[in-house]
Amino acid sequence: MESLPQSVKLQDVADAAGVSIATASRALGGKKRVSAETAQQVLQAAKRLGYRVDPIARALRAGSTRTAGMVVPVIGNAHFVELIAAVENELQAYGFELILADSHGNVQQEAKRLRTLVDHRVDGVLLVSHDSKKSAAAIREAMRAVPIVQIDRKVDRLHSDFVGIDDAAAMRLILEHLVERGVRTVVLASADDANSAGRGRREAYERLVTELGLLADPHVIDAFSVESGRDAAEEIVRRGELPDAIVAGSDVNAVGVISRLRELGLRVPADVLVTGFDGTQLSEIYNPPITTVQQPVRAVARNAVSFLLSRIADPAEPARDSRINTELVIRASTSAPMGHTR
Repeated sequence: MESLPQSVKLQDVADAAGVSIATASRALGGKKRVSAETAQQVLQAAKRLGYRVDPIARALRAGSTRTAGMVVPVIGNAHFVELIAAVENELQAYGFELILADSHGNVQQEAKRLRTLVDHRVDGVLLVSHDSKKSAAAIREAMRAVPIVQIDRKVDRLHSDFVGIDDAAAMRLILEHLVERGVRTVVLASADDANSAGRGRREAYERLVTELGLLADPHVIDAFSVESGRDAAEEIVRRGELPDAIVAGSDVNAVGVISRLRELGLRVPADVLVTGFDGTQLSEIYNPPITTVQQPVRAVARNAVSFLLSRIADPAEPARDSRINTELVIRASTSAPMGHTR
């Protein structure tokens, strides 16, 4: 499901009328807290621009706070930074403000953040869960009070909307690329199975390694973090002979891997190829730039916000599951075909 097809957004109307987005929203909604002169100004701007009032926004329940909450596990993770920005941009186009919370990768803190958002009467919550099993209880409790859309990671056996990527298809792009580069041996350096992204990428990797005839050394599994990537690189080097390629479960893992390899006197891609996962700006500016799968962050945010607004308007809608495809971005970290430089 895509967001509503509308080229002119509420922000455009507000700018044209010289008012805030909240004032424009109240004027178009016929609220009494807007003067007749301001309301007329907004309505004329909307007509001039060809703006259509969003039927979802019209259907929002009375007493809406026009706020949405978002909980992420690590607010400083490069992927979440980009996802938060995209979500906030989408919400503001509908006259909503974002209240952001960091669970710090802790189930108890996640539950506390959810309770705080509910207490602040947000209209709905976008959630990147920490644990695919342990997070379930707190989410179910919060769902009794507000609509929740899971984004990026999915909790097991939880009946709610979800928007994310197809991890298996993304991993196929990476491994098929490495096969084309002449890679024969690989190692996975990623997060554990605590969240659905870590589990999904590992499971896809294991299936595809067998399908593509690759030889896989034992995984090095911990978390999606730079430090985990550094630890993984040290463990892989300690084992002795390097694999042809290290497949990182995220861009931050890949950065950690490459930085530690460099400290140990090894070169990427001359000594070993390294791939990332997420397509953050970090992967583009790092040295060497990292081959990765590009998550369509804007499309994920667009679908998630659209799901949330329609869920607020109609809580009885069936739960939806949106998986968006990624694209492979080939950069210098895999630029050397095997056998040419080693």
